[in-house]
Amino acid sequence: MANEIQQPKPFDLVGNPVLIGGIGSGFEAILQYRVHDGHGERTGHFTVGGGTGEHGQFHLSIDVSGAVFQLDRLFVEVFEESAADGSEINKVIVPVIFGPNIVPGYVGFRLHTVQRGDTLAKIAHDHYSDPRRFQDIVRANPLVITDPDRIFPGQALKIPIGA
Repeated sequence: MANEIQQPKPFDLVGNPVLIGGIGSGFEAILQYRVHDGHGERTGHFTVGGGTGEHGQFHLSIDVSGAVFQLDRLFVEVFEESAADGSEINKVIVPVIFGPNIVPGYVGFRLHTVQRGDTLAKIAHDHYSDPRRFQDIVRANPLVITDPDRIFPGQALKIPIGA
């Protein structure tokens, strides 16, 4: 069984701290983590299992304050360092969307199910009192919204909310 990140799921909207949960096993029960966007990063290590090869559950709370993330998209990585040469092995990578880069004071998101007659500008007005903030909704939903002029009834959109 390989290392597994169960949360967050790919393209989930995350905040600070970044919460990571999964199952893993590492050399002497030590795994590494990295949260990055290609510009800024946070790294560290943690123990899992009992050190004799069995798998154990893990949950981490990674404080990324002070990291200079320039993009909305981050990568969450969990991996083992090879005892032989220090290379990264059994690596799992999950892309996520970083809410604090979309809305100041990010605290979470609301789910909005698109209704007939909805537009992104209308949804932005309803949630932010500003129709021009439709782009915040687009940025938070890269797999759902492929064209901002085309949303469909029944789509579930994450609306990032700030403090």
